[in-house]
Amino acid sequence: MVSEQLGQVTAHMRAIVQDAYGDAGVLRHERIGRPEVADNEVLVRVHAAGLDRGTWHLMTGKPYLMRIAGLGFRGPKDRVPGRDLAGTVEAIGSAVTRFAVGDEVYGVGRGSFAEYAVAVEGKLAHKPVSLSFEQAAVVPISAGTALQALTDHGRIETGQQVLVIGASGGVGSYAVQLAKAFGAEVTGVASTAKLDLVRSLGADRVLDYTRDDYAGGSHHYDLILDIAGNPKLSRLRRALTPKGTAVLVGGEDGSNLTGGMNRSLRALLLSPFVGQRLAWFVAKERASDLERLTNLIETGQVTPSIDRTYPLDRVPDAMRHLASGQVRGKAVITI
Repeated sequence: MVSEQLGQVTAHMRAIVQDAYGDAGVLRHERIGRPEVADNEVLVRVHAAGLDRGTWHLMTGKPYLMRIAGLGFRGPKDRVPGRDLAGTVEAIGSAVTRFAVGDEVYGVGRGSFAEYAVAVEGKLAHKPVSLSFEQAAVVPISAGTALQALTDHGRIETGQQVLVIGASGGVGSYAVQLAKAFGAEVTGVASTAKLDLVRSLGADRVLDYTRDDYAGGSHHYDLILDIAGNPKLSRLRRALTPKGTAVLVGGEDGSNLTGGMNRSLRALLLSPFVGQRLAWFVAKERASDLERLTNLIETGQVTPSIDRTYPLDRVPDAMRHLASGQVRGKAVITI
């Protein structure tokens, strides 16, 4: 049963909707009914929403394996895109115990490109006091992924040499800061135009991928995070120490059917037979990570890096900017 605080939510709201897969042209700005919440869910009045590469994949429906996995074969199951959010609790389900109406929260929900969105209680946390809604909205998915890559799968240790490939992007910009917070010496790889950003994030060394070869043999790393890249596994292994770990966080190349998953599966099959550890994972969305990130944010060890801000009706422009690969850090939608 839904909490009495919810009442009959029948009002309308502004939202971005899509009924078919495709590029940013499938997105349109409309007025639709507000969502209803289940017993374990929270209705959030969205003040800001973040963009991440996963949202782009959900918009395009690629790789096709995502559709087979139950996200909608001919078109998206959820008409309103967007996952990252920051806002104010509008209503709660009857089983919700951690939040009350009026609380400022951030986390992962369904359909955050709208004035209201629904989130499961276990994917929300109280918003860091030191952050604006815009800053908080770009933390959950990207910073959570970076945290899990470094700790759960990379098993980072103080004093290690860490290489972050794709250090200027959404996940990478957090990975550099988190690795430094955990006591590692960090080298970041990015394009020429984004090296200054990577330095500002605290990287000890920066490499320009257009001219510097991180696998050239002059330096070896205990841990490599390969974020949205597609280097051959043999190249990653050349850059590792004999007992080092490479964590594949993403991969944008590959077939329309599987995307970068072929390389990830090869890594998992190869890992048991070599001295180095090759790992791949699908990030979890959990409040415990958000609470850990909040502590790091409030102590000044992690700061969101926002490139551009877009109003809700310009989400298609934001998606095009994201797809171009020119975003420095994160982009955010204000509602």
